[in-house]
Amino acid sequence: MDDKALEVLEIVEAENVQFIDLQFTDIFGVTKSVTILGKDLEESLKRGTWFDGSSIQGFARIQESDMFLKPDPRTFRILPWTVDDPLGSRARIICDVHSPDGSPFEGDPRYALRRAIAHANELGLGYNTGPELEFFLFRENGTEAVPHDVGGYFDFSPNDEAQTVRSDISRTLEALKINVEMAHHEVAIGQHEIDFRYGEALHTADNAITFKYTVKGVAAKHGLFATFMPKPVFGINGSGMHVHQSLYDLESGDSVMYDPEGEFSLSEVARQFVAGQLKHARALAAVVAPTINSYKRLTPGYEAPVYVCWAQRNRSALVRVPRYSPGRENSTRVELRFPDPSCNPYLAFAVMLEAGLDGVKNKLTPPPSVSDDVFHWTDEQRVANGVDVLPGSLSESLDELANDDLLIAALGEHIYEAYDRAKRAEWDEYRIHVSQWELDRYLTTI
Repeated sequence: MDDKALEVLEIVEAENVQFIDLQFTDIFGVTKSVTILGKDLEESLKRGTWFDGSSIQGFARIQESDMFLKPDPRTFRILPWTVDDPLGSRARIICDVHSPDGSPFEGDPRYALRRAIAHANELGLGYNTGPELEFFLFRENGTEAVPHDVGGYFDFSPNDEAQTVRSDISRTLEALKINVEMAHHEVAIGQHEIDFRYGEALHTADNAITFKYTVKGVAAKHGLFATFMPKPVFGINGSGMHVHQSLYDLESGDSVMYDPEGEFSLSEVARQFVAGQLKHARALAAVVAPTINSYKRLTPGYEAPVYVCWAQRNRSALVRVPRYSPGRENSTRVELRFPDPSCNPYLAFAVMLEAGLDGVKNKLTPPPSVSDDVFHWTDEQRVANGVDVLPGSLSESLDELANDDLLIAALGEHIYEAYDRAKRAEWDEYRIHVSQWELDRYLTTI
């Protein structure tokens, strides 16, 4: 065992950690876990822990069910809400999934991201991400979900319960070693955002998964429930997961994004990366905006981008180039604005990275940047400027993904086939469902 694994075993003994949740996700990003006793962690770190993968969405068929979890000791965290338990505390550790022969399991979303990162490493590049997950807090009101406040963007009140909840969430995240940088009320009533520090993509994907169940758990403690549904309320802004991205040189650790002579101070590599993501944007949508509800958010008028273009200050653009402070050139980055928090961050980062690397490897040039608010363009203006539009539905985005061999390869055949099959079934169920809107509209008028 390496030094990190030995350090974890020492902590387990010193802190009386009685239970360890071995966590992983299915292809949709839903957290799954197997619990072992603290005394059995050493064996798990050495040889893994076997489990039945046949019941996990997108994993194995019943005749191929045996798999084992290999804990990643770098992800060990004591769960702060269990430290006062008289029976002993509980910890979690994120795992990689392996097949019986010891090889990485092709259906493990974490492995898909590891594979994409390895591809970047072959080019001498590392990949940093900084996801910003927005969410809503609701109160239960019978069968109706009601936003628990009436605040707006960056609103402040010293007696605001929302601020109390956000502070509690932030403290809990810090206890889990997720470095919180900012917390604030978002645009819509009941909507919030807590940003954590950027880092290497695998690490931030782990943090994004942990972030979601931590927010839900703390909200429940306050008598609320949190949702990362992209568009839970008609007529107001939905929740996005804007992702700040940068590439860095593996040898020096320095960013390769900055060039004082480049447009928006972006290097040639950075512009190529943007070009790759714009090229694959319509297919990317199936993974980064993966639900039927995602496309209720991706509509003009609610700050969610739908037009395939890039810019600096223009927030209607799909890719935005944030400004940096003088002396902080290494913070130069690009922000992809159409992912939402219903996505699996491992798969989202994997396809985003591979799309960008396609631009780098093939030295693609991005289209001219767009400074206008594209939301106010006519279709004629958009077409004349060569600006495409994102798919308008999950079904349309799945068709785009089916024609994008590069992104299919990024997911891997196993994940792609399971994902496409499940998502098309989801669309068909939605397509034939008779909604309340239809009943209200047609039942008594036809």
